[in-house]
Amino acid sequence: MTTLFIHIKSLVGVRSENVLLRGAALAELPCIDDAFLLVENGIIAAFGPMHELEIQVPDLPAVVMDVTGQFVLPAWCDSHTHAVFARSREEEFVDKLKGKTYAEIAANGGGILNSARVLAETEEDELFRLAMSRLKEIAAMGTGAIEIKSGYGLSLESELKMLRVIKRLKQHSNLSIKASFLGAHALPVAYKDDRAGYIRLIIDEMLPVIAAEDLADYIDVFCEKGFFSVEEMETICTAGAQYGLKPKLHVNQLNSIGGIQAGIALGAVSLDHLETMTESDVNDLAKSDTV
Repeated sequence: MTTLFIHIKSLVGVRSENVLLRGAALAELPCIDDAFLLVENGIIAAFGPMHELEIQVPDLPAVVMDVTGQFVLPAWCDSHTHAVFARSREEEFVDKLKGKTYAEIAANGGGILNSARVLAETEEDELFRLAMSRLKEIAAMGTGAIEIKSGYGLSLESELKMLRVIKRLKQHSNLSIKASFLGAHALPVAYKDDRAGYIRLIIDEMLPVIAAEDLADYIDVFCEKGFFSVEEMETICTAGAQYGLKPKLHVNQLNSIGGIQAGIALGAVSLDHLETMTESDVNDLAKSDTV
């Protein structure tokens, strides 16, 4: 199907090339006022100012939509989500209001471990239903692409359950979806005294099945004090690379412990959170090709 949109008040985000934006370029938003946009089978075929319409589109398609007074802009890309979960944790927000820190809540069995317990008890079909409802909601608000992480499983069975739900979402949603394997999100209770054992589980048992079933596009690790060290992150990401999984990493949420530098060295696609940044962290990231 071909559709032509005409008299767009402003066509937002038009660029001649797809490049990584840096510095002042991030504040630039190129637009075309009084524009047209030609879409063929869901793909942009042509665009430009209305005075070029006859030149670029000499033969008008059957479907022409006059959108006078309206803006057209790219869909949002939500590059870090945990959209597959069984239950929200609003009770922990009250704990934060009372002064408890993220680390204190986690140490008391809350946070990630709380979500993991509930998810383990939830059937795959129910997780799919809940997640599909969330995707429909965000699509209605303009999101067109999304990354979804596992990480609320923390066991072979539950991590695979989450990733299989994400694979089903890819098959049934119109959104562009990428899956990140985040088995190293927290240390599960069963392995609280055996860090090496859980990392072996990730590398020796989880990753081979994930690769065999094509369940993930990226690998993620929560690199933070009380969670996974820089060295453990490097070990897990190196193992993931053997299956073609590029890193997208949680670093510097609470502390600066070298996660940024290690992530850059690993060729990470992105480093997320970054609430705690030193001047060196900022400079190293700015000089890299990691987002």
